[in-house]
Amino acid sequence: MYRTEFQRDRDRIIHSAAFRRLEYKTQVFVNHEGDLFRTRLTHSIEVAQVARSIARALRLNEDLTEGIALAHDLGHTPFGHAGQDALNACMQEFGGFEHNLQSLRVVDELEERYAEFPGLNLTFETREGILKHCSRRNAERLGELGRRFLERRQPSLEAQLTNLADEIAYNSHDVDDGLRSGLIDVDALGEVDLFREQYETVRRQYPQLAPRRTIHEVVRRLIGCQVIDLVETSQSALGEVEPDNIEAVRNHDSPLITFSDPMRERNLELKRYLRNNLYRHYRVHRMTAKAARTISALFEAFYADTRLLPDEARLQAQHLEARQGEHGRARAVADYIAGMTDRYAIAEYDRVFNPAI
Repeated sequence: MYRTEFQRDRDRIIHSAAFRRLEYKTQVFVNHEGDLFRTRLTHSIEVAQVARSIARALRLNEDLTEGIALAHDLGHTPFGHAGQDALNACMQEFGGFEHNLQSLRVVDELEERYAEFPGLNLTFETREGILKHCSRRNAERLGELGRRFLERRQPSLEAQLTNLADEIAYNSHDVDDGLRSGLIDVDALGEVDLFREQYETVRRQYPQLAPRRTIHEVVRRLIGCQVIDLVETSQSALGEVEPDNIEAVRNHDSPLITFSDPMRERNLELKRYLRNNLYRHYRVHRMTAKAARTISALFEAFYADTRLLPDEARLQAQHLEARQGEHGRARAVADYIAGMTDRYAIAEYDRVFNPAI
């Protein structure tokens, strides 16, 4: 009664079980590796903060932007991208697994809270923003939501904005977590233009600043310079095109919310550095290898014998199998595993495979 539809969307997302579970899902580091590392929950909150600031500067809808940001990772598996890759491999015969589609599945079907409808009953605009990527095969079965992928049209400005706010947040904060963990160091990061410029500026202005505060100052400036570039470049693009309705935004040949070319190149350089030096670090790889084995083993066990599942998940598997055969059973098992937190997946692995428990 006192909220707009987009405010209602945001509130339903915040009150969902899937949102709470993000607290114990990996961003880069498994939850038990340290209390100060980002989780999917803290990452989602940070994306929402960055996205809200940009939306306000561009006079876009802040509530829609915040809702998309808070929901964009709801479908992520435990153990981050390693968990997703492992679950996708397990699901190859059954249509695959992709976290954007799973996020949509969470808000449309899997959250069961309301008497009058399944899911969270979110608006089209919020659901569209959650679905950042989609194959043609999947788009064909999504109806109106899949049309823009089939027709190669653009999403809303708020969805475009949130996609880039996500990049800004995870690149900058993965630098922070990577340095805190000791897996990357300041000297090596000096090879990356975007980091080096901010670091040299901070050291010049505050030569006596303690190392931890120096890094925090550098990270906040990393975010700030990218946000400023995005706002100014997007303001210019919007001023040139002057879209007066959503169809003008959708029909434009490229996104109107964008970085400048130089900033895009610097952003890509930082991404490449993190991919090669943090995400592929042997300590991270050890974790991802263990995660993949855990996810694969759980899927194989539950798919082979659904009686191993807890009652609610087992009944869902039986229900989907009756409707869709083996594909339905596999999807129900994937839903159960994708909903796990890191520590629940580890505990469930022990419960299933450790004869001493």
